[in-house]
Amino acid sequence: MDPATPTPITGDASPTPDPGDGRRPGYLYRQVAAHLAAHSDQVFKVGELTTAIAAPSTGAVFEALKKMAAAGYATHHTGPHRFQITQAGIDAAGAMPPPAPRAPRQGRRGAGRRQPAARPNGELYFPRKLAGATDLDVLRRLREQRIPVLLYGPPGTGKTALVEAAFPDLLTVTGTGDTVVEDFLGNFIPLPDGGFEFVYGPLVTAMREGRALLVDDATLIPPKVLAVLYPAMDGRRVITIPGYRNERVEADDGFYVIAGHNPGVHGAILTEALASRFDVHIEVTTDWDLARHLGVPSPAVEAAIALNADLAAGRVTWAPQLRELLGFARVRKTLGLPAAISNLAGRAPADDREQVLAALRQQFGTEITALTLGKQR
Repeated sequence: MDPATPTPITGDASPTPDPGDGRRPGYLYRQVAAHLAAHSDQVFKVGELTTAIAAPSTGAVFEALKKMAAAGYATHHTGPHRFQITQAGIDAAGAMPPPAPRAPRQGRRGAGRRQPAARPNGELYFPRKLAGATDLDVLRRLREQRIPVLLYGPPGTGKTALVEAAFPDLLTVTGTGDTVVEDFLGNFIPLPDGGFEFVYGPLVTAMREGRALLVDDATLIPPKVLAVLYPAMDGRRVITIPGYRNERVEADDGFYVIAGHNPGVHGAILTEALASRFDVHIEVTTDWDLARHLGVPSPAVEAAIALNADLAAGRVTWAPQLRELLGFARVRKTLGLPAAISNLAGRAPADDREQVLAALRQQFGTEITALTLGKQR
């Protein structure tokens, strides 16, 4: 494979182990701890410490610092990430912290299941297997190594939910055909006294605070607008704000860009310039077993599976994904099964509705029409 070609990840292939540097385990941790102890009055950014000890990986240094902070050997400040050794860390003299206690073994029923992660809206995200780990683990590891990811798949499969669960510090730009550069960089807003104040946009905030930035529906954004991202994503990690004194903005440690793409959506264009900026492309599909686990009736799931097969074959342009199935479960709980079935049929585009109705009739065995107001009682 051409090394410039993005690496697609769709299955559960095992990752290639790191080659290592030939040093014994814990070498980098002790090096980090020793430098902090020798400069106990200083607060270090991750990049500063990486340069000071000539470490090969900022991500590895960050992991060592987080271990120290978790053990109480260092203080951890965010926005940006900064660390300073504590007295406990000095007393430990570079010794590795004791391992965290292992969680109790689960019974056979729960064996191998990962705990769900909370999203900002309070809903839970249930991790899925990816590359020998979970999707949450993989995204976090890629962020540590500054490897940008493009998530692609039909709307409603959980791309945004995955990113929100993986990165609690997330900022988001939701793309449309009307998105402009100012939506990334910021703009002047009027003040009550008649003046104006410049308010920085999410790209600037994410860079300065070392936060993750999701560009959702990125392929709906005009290519000329998306170009504002590229200097922030490459080795420069620097942008300027033309509309505000050409101010220079440098990316702090932790800054990370991830994007979402819905193939087949009208107006979505995945340009070569955009695709090449993301080293890893991950397909996100609906987890049918999870839908059942979350209370979606099996006939609805089976109908969705059949319709997705038609979607893949080009026979329809729409099929229910996890979002629609979870909506089905909520409507069923509130209004009953017949209303939920009719509502799901009504969510289909007019051109595909007959095929959707046929799939639902086959699974539920009843006459179905879209949810429609009837006569007055």
